[in-house]
Amino acid sequence: MSSSIDASAKPFSAKAFRAAAIRSGDLLFVSGQVGSCADGTPEPDFAAQVQLAFDNLKATLAAAGCTFEDLIDVTTFHTDPQNQFSTIMQVKQSLFPKPLYPNWTAIGVTWLAGFDFEIKVIARIPPKP
Repeated sequence: MSSSIDASAKPFSAKAFRAAAIRSGDLLFVSGQVGSCADGTPEPDFAAQVQLAFDNLKATLAAAGCTFEDLIDVTTFHTDPQNQFSTIMQVKQSLFPKPLYPNWTAIGVTWLAGFDFEIKVIARIPPKP
């Protein structure tokens, strides 16, 4: 059985008519999270946009009882990977300072609806104590 995670606090999710995440069994499939301002528009500063995307991801994970430690698979999308990589790695290293790291795939794209970075993940929902 599947259920969606409420996206009402996510302006971009609500505007895009999609669930922030879907729970299926003990897995959580999180839709792409972007670094949006409060009104849903892209944050213009790239480093801040990446940080906001991770902040939005953290909030979505928390709504399902997960943390970054529960991530199994990560896919990131980049509009200019070669020039953006060092900024993304700084944020990534602050959030994942030591192993065990999740699987990670980075994909260069030409369009992200005005954004320059997007992250989608699959997480394992921890059992309730």
